Amino acid sequence: MATKRCEPDYNGRPTETAKPDMQVRSVQFFGSFGYPAGLPDNLRPEVAIFGRSNVGKSSLINTILGRRSEARVSKTPGKTRSANYFNINDKFFLVDMPGYGYAKAPKTERARFQKLYEQYIEADDRRSAMIQLIDARHDPTDLDIESIGRLRRSRRPFCLVFTKADKVSRGKLDASITRALRDIDVRRDTGVVPFSSVTGQGKRELWAWIESALAL
Repeated sequence: MATKRCEPDYNGRPTETAKPDMQVRSVQFFGSFGYPAGLPDNLRPEVAIFGRSNVGKSSLINTILGRRSEARVSKTPGKTRSANYFNINDKFFLVDMPGYGYAKAPKTERARFQKLYEQYIEADDRRSAMIQLIDARHDPTDLDIESIGRLRRSRRPFCLVFTKADKVSRGKLDASITRALRDIDVRRDTGVVPFSSVTGQGKRELWAWIESALAL
């Protein structure tokens, strides 16, 4: 049964009926790819995850895959340096993109990340969907808004995931998401998912969005 996507006029209540979680039967690391090398030849659909270097990207990936260490969780941000491809169920790829905004990263490294983002987003031969992570405890940063603008221009299926939802009260979470959506220029069909890697909140909704976006 098809699911209804969340829309960015967030009102604090679930706006889609989620299917049960996808059964992740197999996860295989496919490889790391980065600018200036090309992206892998790929006929499968893929979902790419973008976000600030300490937004909880690795924890989210491990949570939705039901694994403890597929994506490395580190106390030191900025550890992901390339686009890391994971083959999921031999059906699609999950792409862990490098986190942006790590102040200690050299200028040359930040420039390379920028080129990699552009390389990936502008590759029109890929059947992909995009997920942008935002820390639910804070307003989107300038770099978050810049990233959202890039992904929005790609015209691919796009979802905003507000991480660390367990660290704020329900009222503050709703207010934070509503405020962010008011300030961000996104399409009406953009997915919106509050998420916590601690409680599992949003896992089912995020899987429902991925399955719908990739037509799995």
